[in-house]
Amino acid sequence: MSIIDGIPTLPGMPNPPNSEVEFEQLALLGKPQPIRIPERLWRSWLDDPGVVARFDAKRYWRGTRKCAPWIASVSSTGHGSFRAASLPGPSRRGTVPAHLFAYQLEYGVIPRLGWSGADDAVLCHQCDFAGCVNPHHLRLGTNAVNRTEYFLRRRNLASPLADVRGSAGRTRAISAAIRTGLAHGDSVEGIEERIRCAEVAGLPLTLW
Repeated sequence: MSIIDGIPTLPGMPNPPNSEVEFEQLALLGKPQPIRIPERLWRSWLDDPGVVARFDAKRYWRGTRKCAPWIASVSSTGHGSFRAASLPGPSRRGTVPAHLFAYQLEYGVIPRLGWSGADDAVLCHQCDFAGCVNPHHLRLGTNAVNRTEYFLRRRNLASPLADVRGSAGRTRAISAAIRTGLAHGDSVEGIEERIRCAEVAGLPLTLW
C-alpha cells in the first residue's frame, strides 16, 4: 500500500483525481450489487452539516478506543445503512454503508472501492464488528486480505465474528440495547452494561 496526497492507495486503484476528473465509487449494501456514487455526491453529503448531523444522531459514540455501534437501519451483512439523500431510481444510490460514510467523513473521499476482485480496495473492520462506525477501527485493505482475516479470526470464539446470531443479528441486538437504554434515560454506565449483555448473549455456548 502506498500513500498519495494523504490517501492510501492499493493495487488497481487509480491515483486520486485532480479537480477536472470525477470518479465513481462502488459501495456494497447487503447482497453484492453495485451502487455507483460520483465523487461530487459524496463531497456534497460529507460537506453538508445537516447530513452529518443526521448521521451523528444514528451512531452511539463511545470515544475513539471503543466501537461506535450504529443504532439505525442495518443491512443483511450487519453493516449500518445510512440514507444520505433520496435520489430517483431503483438503485438506492442515496443509501450508503454507514461505516463507509464514517471513514470518509474522517479521512476524505476514497478514490475507488470495488467488491469482487481479489485486489479491489475494501474497508476492513479491525474490531471485527460489522455494526461499528468508528473510523479509527477501519482501515483500507484488499478483498483478498479481508476474506483471509475473516476466516482466521472467526475461529476465535470470543470474536464478534463467532456470534451465533450472525453479523446482522449482533448489530441489531446491540443497537436495540442502546436504543432501549436511551429511551429509559439510562446513565452511560447503564448503557455500557446493556451493550455488554447484548454482546455476551451471542457467545457460543462453549464460552458460557
